[in-house]
Amino acid sequence: MLSIEEIKNKLDGQKYLCNEDLAIIVSLASLLKKPILLEGPAGVGKTGLAKALSASFNMELIRLQCYEGLDESHALYEWNYQKQLLYLQTVAKDLTSWEMVQKDIFSRDFLLPRPLLKAFLSEKPVVLLIDEIDKSDEEFESFLLEALSDFQVTIPEFGTVEANSIPMVILTSNGARDFSDGLKRRCVHYYIDYPDFDRELKIICTKVPGISLSLSQQIVDFVQELRKQKLRKKPSIAETLDWAKVLTALNVESLADEKVKATLNFILKYQEDIESVSTLKL
Repeated sequence: MLSIEEIKNKLDGQKYLCNEDLAIIVSLASLLKKPILLEGPAGVGKTGLAKALSASFNMELIRLQCYEGLDESHALYEWNYQKQLLYLQTVAKDLTSWEMVQKDIFSRDFLLPRPLLKAFLSEKPVVLLIDEIDKSDEEFESFLLEALSDFQVTIPEFGTVEANSIPMVILTSNGARDFSDGLKRRCVHYYIDYPDFDRELKIICTKVPGISLSLSQQIVDFVQELRKQKLRKKPSIAETLDWAKVLTALNVESLADEKVKATLNFILKYQEDIESVSTLKL
């Protein structure tokens, strides 16, 4: 089991500011060997947690990016058809039965692991990031149930593959759809929301070298006010950091600077949002 203090210290070393609650979740998930399901708005640090854990504990990061239509073959494995064909044209002609040929061409030598299988086959524990699982279909979610409950998968031509080592699994969701009770039961759930003023200020000061405290405070004040507005897309932490870096590069000392208006597209991604907040005081 990873201790709470160890987790916080390790993540701090990667400039990922982890609060007590999240550190507890990571610690208990490691104890129970359960995946962590992180939900929350886009850009609040869900994927960043997986990357920071990977770097903190010197574990390989294996990422499965989810999308509509993703199926188990793209997530799990495929066969090296070119290598199989070459084998059939050379070696296989000397074998005495089709059963022997099948046994050979559907062996580990011809298997191309995709992210999920690659994580299971690793001799050392890895961080397995299943990113934006809410974009995948319910059929793919059902496939994950076996894999995440028993940490094993079944390949029809090959058999059942058990994980050599249990990976640290992080699933992320931006809330595009709900999940089944089965998936939630197999995971430790945690919601990452937009940070409060003090936390966002600390993030900016940590992530943006050379920025002044005064400008950081003005940025956080303005961004937190933006999130209270009816916007098509509220600015995320990632976008706030981009904006802070841009303003620092432009040597802006105050949001009253005329150059600031030209940079609003770094935190507001729709023209209608930019127009709707034009009356807000910078």
